[in-house]
Amino acid sequence: MEYRRLGASGLTVPALSFGAGTFGGSGPLFGAWGNTDAREARRLVDICLEAGITMFDTADVYSDGASEEVLGQAIKGRRDAVLISTKSGLPTGDGPNDAGTSRSRLIRSVDAALRRLGTDYIDLYQLHAFDAATPVEEVVSTLDDLVRDGKLRYLGVSNFAGWQLMKSLTAADRDHRSRYVAHQVYYSLIGRDYE
Repeated sequence: MEYRRLGASGLTVPALSFGAGTFGGSGPLFGAWGNTDAREARRLVDICLEAGITMFDTADVYSDGASEEVLGQAIKGRRDAVLISTKSGLPTGDGPNDAGTSRSRLIRSVDAALRRLGTDYIDLYQLHAFDAATPVEEVVSTLDDLVRDGKLRYLGVSNFAGWQLMKSLTAADRDHRSRYVAHQVYYSLIGRDYE
């Protein structure tokens, strides 16, 4: 496996990671992708680790958190051998604070993800979408607090436009906060918008 640095960080990651969107597959979208239970997920993690793939990506919105739960069960007893990436920010309920990246939502989301994953830290925590309703200063301040608390190691974003990412990085730099080191976007031979 080829390894490289994650963005402008000191974290070394494999060139390939494993997406756990099929773990715990339930609901109309994720149920159609697949329904991998903990036993099968553990076998898939074994195969990945044998090939040098040590990074596993999930999100709180994948099967209403079941993906994180199944991944947590699959890596039980070998947390130090894997890197966990998870995301938050998309709606997970109908309540007024069940979407976005407000201070309240981020703290609740991180604590819930840690519980579901069965770990006390997340290697890479990414915002699943830009939240125009929450000031970027509140977002970067909250994430920095979570890094300082040891719950998050590195920060990233997913599906941000260039100006949204730059606005966030500018606020982080100005206030001496932890910066985003990764940007996960949809990119394929067909979906080439980011070019």
